[in-house]
Amino acid sequence: MHALVERMYPLCRSITGDGVRATLDIVGEYIPLQVHEVPTGTQVLDWTVPQEWNIRDAYVADSSGHRVVDFAASSLHVLGYSVPVSTTLPLAELRDHLHTLPDHPSWVPYRTSYYKQEWGFCLAQETLDGLPDGDYEVCVDSTLADGHLTYAEHVVPGQVADEVIVSCHVCHPSLANDNLAGVAVATFLARALAERAPYYTYRFVFAPGTIGAITWLARNADRIDQVKHGLVLACAGDRGQLTYKRSRRGDAEIDRVLTHVLAASERPHRVTEFTPYGYDERQYCSPGFDLGVGSLSRTPYAGYPEYHTSADNPDFVSPEAMEDTLAVCREAFTVLDRNRRYVNLSPYGEPQLGRRGLYDALGGRSDTKQAQMAMLWVLSLSDGEHSLLDVAERSGLPFDTVAAAADALGAAELIKA
Repeated sequence: MHALVERMYPLCRSITGDGVRATLDIVGEYIPLQVHEVPTGTQVLDWTVPQEWNIRDAYVADSSGHRVVDFAASSLHVLGYSVPVSTTLPLAELRDHLHTLPDHPSWVPYRTSYYKQEWGFCLAQETLDGLPDGDYEVCVDSTLADGHLTYAEHVVPGQVADEVIVSCHVCHPSLANDNLAGVAVATFLARALAERAPYYTYRFVFAPGTIGAITWLARNADRIDQVKHGLVLACAGDRGQLTYKRSRRGDAEIDRVLTHVLAASERPHRVTEFTPYGYDERQYCSPGFDLGVGSLSRTPYAGYPEYHTSADNPDFVSPEAMEDTLAVCREAFTVLDRNRRYVNLSPYGEPQLGRRGLYDALGGRSDTKQAQMAMLWVLSLSDGEHSLLDVAERSGLPFDTVAAAADALGAAELIKA
């Protein structure tokens, strides 16, 4: 995963353009993708697909021709969606188009101007402080023209058509945690799910933030009822503790599953309530759709100093942190896939488990007593109203133990889904 982050890091991504396509080409080497191109001007809900932006070069050069700010050194040096410009300006006028971080003088900020025609450069404050007065050559070799918005999907077929969506944004330039780590975790999660023939169908959406998710929703509005659960992955690689943000509903099944998995794992973590600010969970959870979609990250949106700066580089993200994020996703989707409601087929009194060999089947297990209790709890709550997650939460038993008990009872024809 870390190697994948390093490969994608140098590319200049935005909400449209060849940087997004190049990123999806790399992801497509790991998992097959269906790439969608949506033309400029397409109405998507209350928005319109914007013009496509591409950039080839950009710089600020001093009187000797030395590039004091150079897009070739980092894609962060250019204000995202800068219109083309070729001019010479005195430093006093140029300053109005320069963005820095005075509190972190060696870092370069990430700034954009998607929906207002503007141009600009981002640079370290210490670089700006070292510029002498005089004239500077300014060049932004970009195009802003009718084209397409690009996003991609990968589907892991399940036993049922009901879907779980996993969404991550692919619009940021050279920012490793936000959100190349999320893209990498999603990619490897898709590969892991394909190995186990999941119950649900899993649809992975790789799209630009906000406008990409809105476009996906607009194009899938007629089949949105198939989406039963969802998770947005972002900031998946920093060394902070895991943070789960609940869906707008607050009690969706995905909320309960992530809360249970994180608590049962005894990992340091936080669970926060929904707010209509952050990543694309706010699009999926908008009241007209109200999908059960939560968000999993490590340090949340804007919660670390390196956020949206050049300090969010591949060294900032940890292979171990990404592995941990991936492990939690796999654990959560295992619970989601196995969480069923059952009906007790022998509800009058306790069925004789020993006669059916169920107690004997537990012999030798280190958790025999726990497994026996799980069987009794599953039988007690298999009334068609309670799920296995309900059983685990009420009994205090591990979900895996409860699910194994349900498998044994189902094989003995004592319960049915």
